[in-house]
Amino acid sequence: MTASTPHDAGPPWDPDVAVIVDRMIAAGSPASWQRGVEKTREMLESIVRPSGPDMASVEDATADGPRGPIPLRIYRPHIAPAVGAPALVWYHGGGMIMGSLDSFDRLARDVAHATGAVLINVDYRLAPEHRYPAGNDDAYAALEWAHRRAGDLGLDASRIGVGGDSAGGGLAASTALRSRNTGGPRIAQQVMFYPGVARRDDTASMRDFGDSVFLTAEDIDWMKNMYLGEDPSQDDEYGTPAIAASLAGLPSAIIAVGQGDPIRDSVEQYGDRLRDAGVQVAQLRYPGVGHGFAMQTASIARARLAMAEVGALVAARFASRTS
Repeated sequence: MTASTPHDAGPPWDPDVAVIVDRMIAAGSPASWQRGVEKTREMLESIVRPSGPDMASVEDATADGPRGPIPLRIYRPHIAPAVGAPALVWYHGGGMIMGSLDSFDRLARDVAHATGAVLINVDYRLAPEHRYPAGNDDAYAALEWAHRRAGDLGLDASRIGVGGDSAGGGLAASTALRSRNTGGPRIAQQVMFYPGVARRDDTASMRDFGDSVFLTAEDIDWMKNMYLGEDPSQDDEYGTPAIAASLAGLPSAIIAVGQGDPIRDSVEQYGDRLRDAGVQVAQLRYPGVGHGFAMQTASIARARLAMAEVGALVAARFASRTS
């Protein structure tokens, strides 16, 4: 594999991405499954990212969870009104085994700034210490908390959405399914960057990009098995939203994925199923970028463009609910 052409199939990496790929290849960076859980967590937390957009306020809070308090961090962008603001309950990525409020601070700021919405970042429990359904339960409890506290937080309860990147995108999809099925809190919209809605599938994108420096096929199996267990026959629609029997009646969705992402096809198949079920869906595919590009706005111009485009769509959908 080379930086300019990851495989014979597919277009080359974006020039900004190629610089990152070359650096990672030169460093001999091992895949996550080769590092192990602790080293992978340490690597993610050690990355120093430039500060994100300035916020009007950033506050730590806790939600009542099924097994104790769930840490939250609430970002209020300058353009959000003090009363009646839209909000996103946000779930960070990390394969359900890594990530924190600190390591995803930059992404949280970017999303809040781009959307103009208050962002509630959720520090859900991680595997292998806490296996399924721990993270999913925390994700849903955080949504319930946001609705209960909407007045205190200056939020418009009719304009609270869910969102996330990678594993967090999968949690957003799961939370939407669960709220629909149980008559739970109303969700205004789903916002998902390359959501992890399925186990590894034998798709063209997996064959073409399954050895990417950003995410490998083995990484996917390793992380899914640690959270869900090794037997796919035991999966349900909350742990693996792609197997849900019906996607009808779910909130409108915005889905962004990179052309060079191994999970691209499973993500887009989920979006197609949403559309076929009558859900309003905007699907965006960005050329030349791979898994995790939303975390790379500081170094990839196309990631900044994607953040701006997704943010504008989110803001438009929130605005339409008041017209």
